[in-house]
Amino acid sequence: MDFLMSGLAACGACLFTNPLEVVKTRMQLQGELQAPGSYQRHYRNVFHAFITIGKVDGLAALQKGLAPALLYQFLMNGIRLGTYGLAEAKGYLHSADGTHSPIRSAAAGALAGVLGAYLGSPIYMVKTHLQAQAASEIAVGHQYKHQGMFQALTEIGQKHGLVGLWRGAVGGLPRVIAGSSAQLCTFSSTKDLITQWEIFPPQSWKVALAAAMVSGIVVVLAMTPFDVVSTRLYNQPTDTQGKGLMYRGVLDALLQTARTEGIFGMYKGIGASYFRLGPHTILSLFFWDQLRFLYSTYTK
Repeated sequence: MDFLMSGLAACGACLFTNPLEVVKTRMQLQGELQAPGSYQRHYRNVFHAFITIGKVDGLAALQKGLAPALLYQFLMNGIRLGTYGLAEAKGYLHSADGTHSPIRSAAAGALAGVLGAYLGSPIYMVKTHLQAQAASEIAVGHQYKHQGMFQALTEIGQKHGLVGLWRGAVGGLPRVIAGSSAQLCTFSSTKDLITQWEIFPPQSWKVALAAAMVSGIVVVLAMTPFDVVSTRLYNQPTDTQGKGLMYRGVLDALLQTARTEGIFGMYKGIGASYFRLGPHTILSLFFWDQLRFLYSTYTK
């Protein structure tokens, strides 16, 4: 049941934040491996990107990739938050004296995130492809011509087999390790501190909301460079064998991006990431915490 509640909580958050994921993906691919100032900036900032996409691609384009995004969130966060929740319920995240252990929490969050992200990697890759697709006048990055999630998965599977479906999976793991460990560790630690300091009444929904808000800020700072690299690894063109033509792996992508675009290139789309990851983290963790509370209350 914990896995189901975790997946549903993440899907609920995704419905509201997917347009920001579209904007983030486009901004991370803009000017890929090009020196600053040497390319046309179709998207100057988050708000300009929203207006541009809505005007050129249509308002519906702001929800591109929604189907794979929902499926990925259900799979990834169902496994991630569900596994973490079980570890927390069993007391594995507490020290011998009963206090919360940030180290154990970070390790459990990272391991749970890796498991969920790896299993959901094919869905995330297709989501990235669909969200990057745009009209030629505002297109950035490599343009795939998928007609939908199932068509894309079928086509990739037929051309490149299971290896092709999991292309970029390893490259996406550092993103999840950084984000998941920071998110869950910060959320649990902050929640414990707020409870100890008695800032809000016991069992108040405000405790979970405040902890999730703090967690959202930490996640964006820790995750963005790896998120940029992950997006590019998934979206890069491939040869007939399904091998990426631009990057050999995570380290190569990090080095190439830093060398050609500078340190700020590693934080492209951080505004969109903040506006997306912040609310998504807050909503998903808040929904997750409240669903678990309601379930435990009505099953006593």
